[in-house]
Amino acid sequence: MTQALIVVDVQNDFCPGGALAVPGGDEVVAPVNAMMDRFDAVILTQDWHPAGHSSFASSHPGKDSFETTEMPYGTQVLWPDHCVQGSDGAAFRKGLRTDGDLIIRKGFRPGIDSYSGFFENDHSTPTGLEGYLRSRGITALTLAGLATDFCVAFTALDAARLGFSVTVELAACRAIDLDGSLQAALERMESNNIILQS
Repeated sequence: MTQALIVVDVQNDFCPGGALAVPGGDEVVAPVNAMMDRFDAVILTQDWHPAGHSSFASSHPGKDSFETTEMPYGTQVLWPDHCVQGSDGAAFRKGLRTDGDLIIRKGFRPGIDSYSGFFENDHSTPTGLEGYLRSRGITALTLAGLATDFCVAFTALDAARLGFSVTVELAACRAIDLDGSLQAALERMESNNIILQS
């Protein structure tokens, strides 16, 4: 079984001091780095939004961060401006190893957000990650990174739906936990036969 590590969005804006900081987000760097040499391939995902992205609360007059709005593809949480292309906030966290095989940038289309490393939030526009993994003969994935209840969970669920064997290394993840979102995400992952490794 050929195995890959997917490192999800370990970027400055998701770490302490960032625009959308995940509590303890920087604590994943050391365990992620330690895991990398155990895998046949390492892929890093990177949130990569244009300025004025439709998922930003600032793009919706009268709306505040963490409110929701309806988009053509469904309900969208509105976020603080974050991971703007080329900004320091979009850069990988200092100290994170970036010598993997591939970097997948997501969320770069102005009108649609992207939590999953596999698809935009319409669940149909692909990022190219699946094709890359298939071409490498990879069948098993381990996920780590930020945030457990959003981009990690969405990536894991899509991977399971696509037929990959999926493990989430919870010790190398941190969560936002927005209104109970962590518990809901853990339950969804477990119900989709995703191994939650603590």
